[in-house]
Amino acid sequence: MKVSADATTTALHRQFPDGIYPAGCPSRVVLDHVTSKWGVLILVSLADGPQRWSELRRRAQGVSEKMLAQTLKTLERDGFVHRDAQPVIPPRVDYSLTPRGEELTALLVPLLSWVAAHAEEVLRHEEPRPGAGRGSSL
Repeated sequence: MKVSADATTTALHRQFPDGIYPAGCPSRVVLDHVTSKWGVLILVSLADGPQRWSELRRRAQGVSEKMLAQTLKTLERDGFVHRDAQPVIPPRVDYSLTPRGEELTALLVPLLSWVAAHAEEVLRHEEPRPGAGRGSSL
């Protein structure tokens, strides 16, 4: 489904007449939580169903324990993720999407599908960064 940029911009202006860009807009905080590097990966991973900590850590390769814990707490606090701690030994905690998380993830999956389909092309045409000339390690 193709949506024109003009139609999207007009819809945003109707929904947010004062804009979503002001620093104090609550949508910026939520957007930061949802679109963080690990937030997106965790939410989309949970779209496959409930998962344990270790499974999430394996799927989001490169995430540290600290960042996984912080991201899960933030997404839980925002109402996107449900944490189910079961009183067994050894402790078992499962994470799953809430209805709000499912609604959000339904929007994120097409975005990530687009990114995956176009990533190589985008990176092939990536402009050199200033200062990243010869001999630069960046």
